[in-house]
Amino acid sequence: MDTTASDIDFDDQGACSYCTDFLARLKRTGLAATVDQRNAFLERVRHDGKGRDYDCIVGLSGGVDSSYALLLAVRHGLRPLAVHLDNGWNSELAVHNISNLVSSLKVDLFTHVIDWNENKDLQLSFFKANVIDIEMLMDNAMMALNYRLARQYNVKWILAGTNRSTEGMHMPSNWNWLKYDARNIKAIHRRFGSVPIRTHPLISVAGFIWNRYVLGILWTSFLDYFDYRKDEALAILDKEVGYRPYPYKHYESVFTRFYQGHILPRKFGVDKRKLHFSTLVVTGQMTRDHALELMSQSTYPDPDQESSDYSFVLKKLRFSNDDFKSYMAAPSVPHNAYASEKLLWDTLYGVHKKIMAISNS
Repeated sequence: MDTTASDIDFDDQGACSYCTDFLARLKRTGLAATVDQRNAFLERVRHDGKGRDYDCIVGLSGGVDSSYALLLAVRHGLRPLAVHLDNGWNSELAVHNISNLVSSLKVDLFTHVIDWNENKDLQLSFFKANVIDIEMLMDNAMMALNYRLARQYNVKWILAGTNRSTEGMHMPSNWNWLKYDARNIKAIHRRFGSVPIRTHPLISVAGFIWNRYVLGILWTSFLDYFDYRKDEALAILDKEVGYRPYPYKHYESVFTRFYQGHILPRKFGVDKRKLHFSTLVVTGQMTRDHALELMSQSTYPDPDQESSDYSFVLKKLRFSNDDFKSYMAAPSVPHNAYASEKLLWDTLYGVHKKIMAISNS
């Protein structure tokens, strides 16, 4: 981690605030729940799902985290509905992995397909806005879709592949944006887009509060109930469902691969591998020397793949080479230059923290 994280601090020994904060949280919570805590959680999910078609929702991207979460859910006797969001950017490898996974585990898969012209218009709006978090569109839509399916099937639990083991270190605030900010998405689209939003799911701060605190639908980092080690998970997935890995985290989407490997480092000066590798170093899954060695390499392990992705993304978005170069050279614009729910979220989150502090005192 370095000063590309705008609020980073270093102590006298050179340890950064992101690592020390993560270590402090691990000291309080541990890397994983105890076996008793896990069993109690699994029993609660089963109990809440009695008499229903499914007892949980598992969002499935095709990445290792969500894939392993689905496998563990089935292994432990849960009845998940796998939910996938197709925005037109799935890699062939992701399609292969998802197909093998659901057929091997014999689970139902619900796939929501976003109209391509609509998705393209939204993504181009974010390009024109010059904001950093283009992937906010997919993240927001996936959360909205999971909550929608949970309501439809009266399911109380969404089991996510998020986890402390591989992504427990906090994301720097200047590296992305509030994922529940539907107002920001609409404002940017209203300014730069033209295709009506009809098939792209959206969730706002109010929508999150309604689902979480009124309807009681709980989004849970399921892998935190296990001793999750990515290398072990990959070996198990390969053996049981023929899973094939991606070179870096979240590279199951062609657009995500290009966004994280090309756009973020070149336009915004952000290399998310710093955060991903740092988390693996702190949790003992990677040595610091190995992480530094990997960081010395390109964000695209294969230069031919980068060239191919460059051509594919520009052609699919109908971006001319000159227009894309102009975009890459343009200065970044903060998300809150457009209407946003971030202030509302920060205010409510601050109130929530104070209430929790009082209740725990």
